[in-house]
Amino acid sequence: MNEVARPAGSSSTEADTVPAFTRIAFVASEAPDALQAQARLVARYGTVAPEDAEIIVALGGDGFMLQTLHRCRDSGTPIYGMNRGSVGFLMNSFREEDLPARIAASQRVVIHPLMMEATDIKGRQHRAWAINEVSLIRQSYQAAKLRIAIDGKVRMEELICDGVLVATPAGSTAYNLSAQGPILPIGTPLLAVTPISAFRPRRWRGALVPDRARVDIAVMEFEKRPVNATADHFEVRDVVAVRARLDPNSSMTMLVDRDHSIEERILAEQFG
Repeated sequence: MNEVARPAGSSSTEADTVPAFTRIAFVASEAPDALQAQARLVARYGTVAPEDAEIIVALGGDGFMLQTLHRCRDSGTPIYGMNRGSVGFLMNSFREEDLPARIAASQRVVIHPLMMEATDIKGRQHRAWAINEVSLIRQSYQAAKLRIAIDGKVRMEELICDGVLVATPAGSTAYNLSAQGPILPIGTPLLAVTPISAFRPRRWRGALVPDRARVDIAVMEFEKRPVNATADHFEVRDVVAVRARLDPNSSMTMLVDRDHSIEERILAEQFG
């Protein structure tokens, strides 16, 4: 299977179709709409256990899609999501008919996640992976004080804010966009470093850094101004230092409908 020529980045899209498959697993969130859809699809197409599947169909919203991608990280099993949630930016539209043909005609998007390495106030080390973003958020009424270094060089001595996040292109339309960060097209070899409610410097709106960069964030006055760190849904409280960097050795594969590609979704988000 040949991949579209793109600059190195956090994700890529393959040009040809997904091979025909015979073993499909349907997984669903706890939402009633998702569970009902799962029952109908299983009755129509049959199912196997996720560990035996060639394709996994995830039924739910973006949060459930992220959980499924994380569970299948480095397994090589592609995930085809169908929206039975609310926003569903990462999901394909829900339709029961012609599912095998839709999957066979879909595009593969290979995602390389961010690795978060966090140190807490007791010196314990924590590691987790993020598809969307690594974020640091204040835990109390006190604003956080953060120092940001890129590849070992301090670029911001002191950022007083509610927090800061490092977002991938795949996650740039999620929390990053809500924090007024830039939308990054899939395949862009960049990460967005976006402040959350910056107080000083008040005019700083963030930065774009190469996706090969190492972003180190130190928490200043951490006992007075506690901060937690999150990699997607994995949270560490009372951190003193966080490192975020792309992990090129780890990947997840997402399948998207060609008539509603990730690129199209990003354009619609910007002009919609």
